[in-house]
Amino acid sequence: MDNLTRLVSVITPVHWPSVGYLADAYESLAGQELPDGWDWQWLVQEDGQDGLLIDRLPDADPRISAGSGRPGGPGVARTLALARAEGEFVKVLDADDQLTPGALARDIAVLTDNPQVGWTTSRVLDLLPDGTTHSWDMDPPDGPIGRGAVLAFWKANDYRAPVHPATLCMRRDLLLALGGWMALPASEDTGLLLAASTVSEGYFTAEPGLLYRKWPGQMTGQATHREPTEHAARMRIIEARAHALGSLLP
Repeated sequence: MDNLTRLVSVITPVHWPSVGYLADAYESLAGQELPDGWDWQWLVQEDGQDGLLIDRLPDADPRISAGSGRPGGPGVARTLALARAEGEFVKVLDADDQLTPGALARDIAVLTDNPQVGWTTSRVLDLLPDGTTHSWDMDPPDGPIGRGAVLAFWKANDYRAPVHPATLCMRRDLLLALGGWMALPASEDTGLLLAASTVSEGYFTAEPGLLYRKWPGQMTGQATHREPTEHAARMRIIEARAHALGSLLP
């Protein structure tokens, strides 16, 4: 990569149940066609230090950077990977998910053409175990998302955001200013989405950008993810952070 190449840093946290899907994630990334002058780097971060990434990543692709650290959940793994990010934009891609063709190019187009937009999201297709896909029927229209709109929808709809945080692509400077991902055992990406929406205009792309895998080992599918006491605490701190950020703005 020369000094004139513009980069998107793609961050993928990995824990042992999801490592078997990593090859599919890489294939979806390697197949992305980017605008002239652009490339990606893939920052793969093990949530732990058990050597999960040994022999799991292509040796011949210099755009891949593997790392590991003490276990702390996906938010900690993502934030540790962020320390290696060189791109002006940062894209999230979970180890068990796949980008659709053109997803990165669409994110790049939005962020380069709209300097007031700090982050993008896109439509998601659930990838079911039988290989079929299913989409949510409440997506917003294609186009800008006003500052604060995500928080308002989330509060009015039982803590469900109108857009999916697993599709986030964000300006790196904004992501750094927000401190990376929240230090939570889950919902850390929702916390980031609401924080970003509080301080910056966003954008939703109606064309599907992600295949969101549904499978038995999925972290958000476990009973612990909705344990009432912890879930309530996560929602309170996510909302409180968003309101605190909003209070600092004119």
